[in-house]
Amino acid sequence: MLQQKKLHEDWIAVIIAFLTIGLVVAGLRPALPTFSWTNSQDLWGQIANSANLLHMGTLFIWVLGSLLLARLLAGDYKPKALFTGLIAIVLISLLAQLITSNKWVKDLGIEVVLFSLILGLFISNVIGLPNWIKPALQTELYIKIGLVLLGTNIIFGDIMEAGMLGIIQSVLVVFTVWYFSFWLCKMLGLDDEFRMMISSAVSICGVSAAIATAGAIEGDNKKLSHVISLVMIVAIPMMLFMPYIAIWAGMSPAVAGAWLGGTIDTSGAVVAAGTMLGKEALKYATIVKFSQNVLLGLAAFLISIYWSYNNKKAGFEKPTWRTIWDRFPKFVLGFIAASLLFSFVLPSPVVAASKGPLKELQTYWFALAFTCIGLETKFTDIFKIENGKPALAFIIAQLFNIFFTLIVSYLVFDKVARGIMSS
Repeated sequence: MLQQKKLHEDWIAVIIAFLTIGLVVAGLRPALPTFSWTNSQDLWGQIANSANLLHMGTLFIWVLGSLLLARLLAGDYKPKALFTGLIAIVLISLLAQLITSNKWVKDLGIEVVLFSLILGLFISNVIGLPNWIKPALQTELYIKIGLVLLGTNIIFGDIMEAGMLGIIQSVLVVFTVWYFSFWLCKMLGLDDEFRMMISSAVSICGVSAAIATAGAIEGDNKKLSHVISLVMIVAIPMMLFMPYIAIWAGMSPAVAGAWLGGTIDTSGAVVAAGTMLGKEALKYATIVKFSQNVLLGLAAFLISIYWSYNNKKAGFEKPTWRTIWDRFPKFVLGFIAASLLFSFVLPSPVVAASKGPLKELQTYWFALAFTCIGLETKFTDIFKIENGKPALAFIIAQLFNIFFTLIVSYLVFDKVARGIMSS
């Protein structure tokens, strides 16, 4: 049995994220250590660099302070157990950053969260997970904090810069792909929780959508970790091969960018793939991905209503608005509030100065989260859980997403764009 918490984890994530935003806006801006190396001599020199050591120490204290506050708010204050486990998680995430800072790896565009996941999987499946690390495995909290911080980089003005095209594509793709995925999971006999999380992950924005959906339906954490692992693993070949397919097919930058942004499920992978096709393609890829991210709040609200009306486990005939509110993932409200704050409230110079540091902190929380996911996941289970049906459903749904989004990208960003230009 889980210990009763004094404050819901969603609200704790929102509080920590907005304290972070407040400190960054006020001028306290911790940064990630920076590495770029081609040989071991370069690497060790940069690790021993005083500025990097300061950044590493500051980030550790920042995260430790955040987690101590989270434990205090949750009524579960165990600083000693948390300290030792967090050191290990931070060191694993740092190793992932060192790997991705290698020039050859950096040229491939592979993001740090992927190597955080891989290193965690290696330790969990090959070495074994020590018990003293487990108190610091706060996967959902790390991701929820990162998602609220993600809202600071979802600027509505950036989305509207591309007109309504990105929003039109996102709405068409999200609703169609979500319904197809939901139907497919039902045909394969998956339970309702898997159906909801897989459908949202494939159609909306990958990990972020899976977490939001799990919060809305109070889903099983093991199922959520399984879906997140699928998202990350499938994103790798998509990120590496889709840009070359776009070049081979002679797609315009707008169509290619919209295709990448609408199908690849992690924002970092979208940026990496879009960069391979040039600035124009990257622009449209980012706009479409941001448009899908904006739909996250609406999707979570609709899922909350659907789940409340179709899963009556609370002993009443009809769910009330209170039921919907209790199920609604509160960190999504933080995501929306952060986006509105940076889009319409804060002065432009403050936004410009704060977005970079907040983006780095968001990346850091995500890296810690994916390290934890790897540490908690048995790689062999990915294709063994329910006889591999979740993995099969995810892969088939993603293939449908790839082809359907390509068609929509041509219709919206090729024919429609030409019509606007000629009118």
